[in-house]
Amino acid sequence: MIKDEPTPGAFSFLCLECPTLPTAILIDGAFFVIRFRAIEPHNAFDARRAAEVAWRWAVAHLSPPKSGGKGKGQRQELYRIFFYDCPPLEKKMHNPISGKAIDYAKSEEAKFRKDLHAELLKKRKVALRLGHLSPDTPWTIKQDKINALLRKELEFGELTDGDVRPSFRQKGVDMRVGLDIASLSFKRQVSQIVLMAGDADFVPAAKLARREGIDFVLDPMWRQVPPGLNEHIDGLRSTCPRPKPRNRE
Repeated sequence: MIKDEPTPGAFSFLCLECPTLPTAILIDGAFFVIRFRAIEPHNAFDARRAAEVAWRWAVAHLSPPKSGGKGKGQRQELYRIFFYDCPPLEKKMHNPISGKAIDYAKSEEAKFRKDLHAELLKKRKVALRLGHLSPDTPWTIKQDKINALLRKELEFGELTDGDVRPSFRQKGVDMRVGLDIASLSFKRQVSQIVLMAGDADFVPAAKLARREGIDFVLDPMWRQVPPGLNEHIDGLRSTCPRPKPRNRE
């Protein structure tokens, strides 16, 4: 399959007229939090630490990759770091197992998310892009309990409060990512876009950016990506520490 070709004249514009255009770094916040907690489980709810490493791992992309202990090329300039997320769930709900009332606005997760957003806003050249949560918030059984039910290792009546959780969907986040990629590409504001994400929803936006001559790099934070994804990006690089394997015993 033929890879996307840049729009005629795109590379000449970038290389001849604006050889030092900066790099924009886009972070999928929900994905970042999951990977951050896999890398530093002891800091799972430390918002200041999460904001610190988000900025640190992002700007690490400005330095050239090391090969044989020596870096090649020049350090890139930073245009801006875009962090995409949603406000936390703050509803009052009743657990379907016990009927117990829960105020999610007072939960540890809600406090972490709001503190994380506040800390990110203090960082230099960081733009916080917030979507919203779907108003429909059904309850769902946790996946490991579903598996146990299917294997008949657990009866439905044995489920406890901790075996269920509210299921919510982020709205408007992917749209904001796509719009920013398109805007950065069409306005020639950057020569490179780095996206820290873990799924292939970004492929249409990546193809658009590459057609405009933008160098598009994916940072999956050491998560495996489908082999066919390589035809839609210009590079694959993770700058965070590799998560330690889980103990399955």
